[in-house]
Amino acid sequence: MRSFSLLLTAFILISACKSEKQPDFSEDISAVENGLLPALLEDGDSTTRYSLMDRMEHFNVPGVSIAVVRNGKLEWARAYGTANTESGQAVDTATLFQAGSISKPVAALAALQLWEQGRVDLDTDVTAYLQSWKLPDTVYSDSAKVTLRMLLTHTGGTTVHGFPGYAQSEEFPSDIEVLDGLGNTDPIRVDTIPGTRWRYSGGGYTIMERVVEDVSGETFEAYMARHILPQLGMVHSTYQQPLQAPYTANASAAYDGDGELYEGYWHNYPEQAAAGLWTTPADLAAYCIAVQEILAGKRGGPVSEATVAAMLTKHQNDWGLGPALRREGDSLLFGHGGKNAGFTNNMIAAARQGFAIIVMTSADQGGALMSEVIRGASEHYKWGLDAPRRVRLIGLSEGDLQQWAGRYLLDFQVPDVGGDYWIEVSVKEGKLFVDDTNNGQQQYLSPRDTLEFLDMENGDEVYLKMQDGQAELTFNGRYRFVRVVE
Repeated sequence: MRSFSLLLTAFILISACKSEKQPDFSEDISAVENGLLPALLEDGDSTTRYSLMDRMEHFNVPGVSIAVVRNGKLEWARAYGTANTESGQAVDTATLFQAGSISKPVAALAALQLWEQGRVDLDTDVTAYLQSWKLPDTVYSDSAKVTLRMLLTHTGGTTVHGFPGYAQSEEFPSDIEVLDGLGNTDPIRVDTIPGTRWRYSGGGYTIMERVVEDVSGETFEAYMARHILPQLGMVHSTYQQPLQAPYTANASAAYDGDGELYEGYWHNYPEQAAAGLWTTPADLAAYCIAVQEILAGKRGGPVSEATVAAMLTKHQNDWGLGPALRREGDSLLFGHGGKNAGFTNNMIAAARQGFAIIVMTSADQGGALMSEVIRGASEHYKWGLDAPRRVRLIGLSEGDLQQWAGRYLLDFQVPDVGGDYWIEVSVKEGKLFVDDTNNGQQQYLSPRDTLEFLDMENGDEVYLKMQDGQAELTFNGRYRFVRVVE
């Protein structure tokens, strides 16, 4: 009888465990999947909501992966579409995507950890820590020296905005060769007085990468793998470049603006801190949760509560020591976008309110799609992030539109993008059609006025100008393009 009683008790306990219901988030997931929202809505139109699968087809995005954090926990993660259209491999929640510039806020933790350990100082001349390579002096660095704090906040006056990566068939340079301009980008140098202005610089993060290697004596990949990623819970992530087995077996391929596969499946990035992270939305959710919990004093991690508080303190242009920052106080948001060849991503998290969303896409045209996902999720969960804005449009004649057609070159005086950057402007469907071959992106611009156009999908504002017979287009008040007559 005694043994029977024990068996009966065990059976009851097992049955009770099986009967415990796990939280069901299917309604929330469906609301996000079918509630995508555009950036702009025309006056008089009803609110437009899209389905994720329809918009993936619309934007030529083969694969998408999403993670949502609520109440400080990973609530759900889902993946959609195809990771590799040649093999037919589907995207799953463990599929690796290139993070692009989301690599930077995670990489910044390496420098911050060394600072916390007293091995570097954020406000000392960075050349004191560089051994294998030296940042050449210029007339701009005579009056002020570049520091790690400046590199992390994009105020060091360093050149090179971003990196195009290297196809599999191309020679893979070292980061030192990149720093000296021996790869496919210009040398990374100081061309502005350090500390005087904010200017986004992937080049600055490549210098920071070099500091971590020289001070620690480890490769950047190894340092992150040993001291940072595991402590964050980013167990599927790596800064390995080029990517090797076993990671390659579950890595998404990259796709251009037309949904065509990149040669060799993806580009490689020796600029690991700036653009070299392979990861998943769930792993980036782990990063967000770790930052939230460390800041709240709930756990330890690769850095302390005080260091995370310093990381989330605004510097110029509302930039922290790694992440971009928005809002203030209890409403503070941190995050970063990411764009590599064939990958477009975004990560937004609340520092003190326990929510986050990460969207990763395997395509150059993924930007508008991921923004629509985030807008829809924000409305559903009442996060108060970017909401659609209503605008009034006008109609213009074919002739009024055709006067702006042509090939345009980016004004080199724009501070945070350089090089020969071209766009092609034509007229399609009563709108201006912009083909940005540099990023593989295309967009339609609708007229709000004769000299003001809007991208109704991503919210870009474009102002037109005819100066002495020379046509100019300025995007979002920052990027000025001048038409070139050939």
